[in-house]
Amino acid sequence: MKKSIYIFIAILTCWGCDKGFEELNVDPTKPDQISVVNKLTSVQLFTSGERYENWRANLIYCSTMMQHFATTAGYWSGDKYTWNRGYASSLIDRYYGNAVKTLEDMMVQLDTEEKPAEMKAITRIMRVFVYHRLTDLYGDIPYSEAGKAVIDGVLKPKYDRQADIYADLLKELEESVADLGSGTSEFGDADLMYKGDLATWKRFGNSLMLRLGFRMIKVDPSGAQQWVTKAIQGGVMESNADIAYIAHTTGPEGINKNGLGEVFTADGNMRMSKTFVDFLTGDPRLKILGALPEKTGQKDGEGNDILRTYEERIDAATQKGLPNGLDAGLLEDATGETDTFAYTEPNRTIITGEDAPMFFQTYAEVKFLLAEAAVRWGLAGGDAKVHYEEGVAAAMKMLSLYGENAVINDTAIEEYITANPFDASNALEQINTQYWAATFLNEYEAFANWRRTGFPVLTPVNYPGNETNGTIPRRLTYSTSEQSNNEENYNAAIQAQGPDILTTRVWWDKE
Repeated sequence: MKKSIYIFIAILTCWGCDKGFEELNVDPTKPDQISVVNKLTSVQLFTSGERYENWRANLIYCSTMMQHFATTAGYWSGDKYTWNRGYASSLIDRYYGNAVKTLEDMMVQLDTEEKPAEMKAITRIMRVFVYHRLTDLYGDIPYSEAGKAVIDGVLKPKYDRQADIYADLLKELEESVADLGSGTSEFGDADLMYKGDLATWKRFGNSLMLRLGFRMIKVDPSGAQQWVTKAIQGGVMESNADIAYIAHTTGPEGINKNGLGEVFTADGNMRMSKTFVDFLTGDPRLKILGALPEKTGQKDGEGNDILRTYEERIDAATQKGLPNGLDAGLLEDATGETDTFAYTEPNRTIITGEDAPMFFQTYAEVKFLLAEAAVRWGLAGGDAKVHYEEGVAAAMKMLSLYGENAVINDTAIEEYITANPFDASNALEQINTQYWAATFLNEYEAFANWRRTGFPVLTPVNYPGNETNGTIPRRLTYSTSEQSNNEENYNAAIQAQGPDILTTRVWWDKE
């Protein structure tokens, strides 16, 4: 099965490169089209992502801008608001080349083969997820003409306005969930997320509608309320069993590895940000998410590394977050230290494996959005406190998906909630700061929700030579190749949206 998936991915990546050779290369004994069932597997893995974009866009940029991580390594551009154009465009480069192209092909194939409506509905929901992640990170993007090079011969797609993209994404979700009932999709086990369970897909579709509806709160509060109401009425996630995630595995073929896990294998520079470690003080999640490095940075009398035991590494009292916006020289100037062995890193025993789960949307996030809906409009039963507390509990319990060492018991959860009670006078900040904590490692979403709400309140850095005048970036930037390969449409996009720089705000992030 894994070898087959690898072959499908390789074919999909290259498919369409040799236009004009169809007649010469058709084998009448074999199908001339890859099964749409297997394409769903491929697109879900493409969406989870490889090491390339997870390293550059998700971690190097978004995680450090959101102060989950910090580093002194100079190439971690997001930590210092410097501009590496190749890193900034990495998600758009990879998604259009694989996930978008595959999804657009699936849409045509499903119609051509007259597949059941539920299969197209699931594909449309995946399509919404991919495009909303892209437009949230970059703003105006190719949408209506994207992925059509082979299908329609569109080699230079126009950039659609984000307002128009959002309108269509929400329409797609509304129509898709209407086509989903109960039972099991023909996708079956090829569906890595839900094994074809239609009711769960419907709840995910509505939960995604909830997320996108809230994204419009600054620019269209009335429309945001209408879509949030519609999502809640349609039925959103009900428990951690509904979480949208990929359960990755390791193996000799390297087919289904977690892209973040591959980054952690290759790069040991990241440390937990002081902002995040300080927030997690007294939180039972701290010892699961973070731990001191095994090496202390000191040598014994014989020149051997002095190591910490695991118990010493996860001791909450000794965790220490690294301030953002420092390089090695600035760290030494500020602290007298020349290395980062004294600072907390991601817990390499629990969360950094290449077989770790990759989360797209969680029940905890949904509960926090329901809490916000209750605060703003009296929706979702109107009891923000209940949704908030259930969101905190869900965020802690979901960590068990990392394994038995990540289980937090009910007593610890209750003690935390008692010590950090819901504060109605500060509800939006409290809810969305917990949302930020719950989206650790899904840094695309942490970045998007921070721009939407302004929470948590983060102190910007002012690294020498930064590109933003010491302000936190508001988007990432397009591929430099677009300036020559798709010049007319690229220029139209920046004319409409603003300069292709880190500080330009996307449509829904207007001040």
